[in-house]
Parts: sequence; structure tokens; C-alpha cells
Amino acid sequence: MELDVRVRDVDLTEAIKDYIERRLRFSLGRFGNQLGKVSVRVSDLNGPRGGVDKSCRISVEVLPAGTVLTEDVSEDLFAAIDRAAERIGRSCSRKLERVRELRTGRESIRI
Repeated sequence: MELDVRVRDVDLTEAIKDYIERRLRFSLGRFGNQLGKVSVRVSDLNGPRGGVDKSCRISVEVLPAGTVLTEDVSEDLFAAIDRAAERIGRSCSRKLERVRELRTGRESIRI
């Protein structure tokens, strides 16, 4: 997993970068070599005006299946990172499960 973190209008301290990496390793670590590049974009949408405006966008290359993208916006940057990391883990899991179902030829039990 290759991690690329970029920030716009937010001070990226080493602590925030470490936090992002730790959360993504927790959410995505189980997928091992099935993931390629992971891009994280953190930004402050309203600048110094305040409000619910911290955004965390995560994009992951799922090697056999394409790209998965998620975004979360919150007043607290750490909350936005947490929710986006949790969502991207679930999305990657669903994407890989679909690939497995197609390879084995099984039909889904979902209607």
C-alpha cells in the first residue's frame, strides 16, 4: 500500500500525518497486496471562517477491480478522518467480495 497524503488550507503536522497512516493501516491492512496507491486529501473548505468544513477524501486503487473513493466532512478533522477511513475499509471489502463472486461464478443471495 503506497500512501500519498496532501493537504490544502490545513496545517499538516507530523501527528496528523501519523494519525492518518495509523487509521488507514487499521482499516485497510487486512487487504494486503490487493491495494495499490492510497491517496488522502485533507482540506479546510471554508478557510478561517469556521463551521462544519474539514474534509477528508480517500481514494484507493483496488488492483483487480478499479478505484474506490469516499469523503467525509466534519467540524473536527480527526472525526472526518475516522469516518472516511472506516467507510473506505467497508467499500474495499464490498468491492473485493464482488470480484470474488464474479470469479467463482456464484450468484448473490441478495435480491
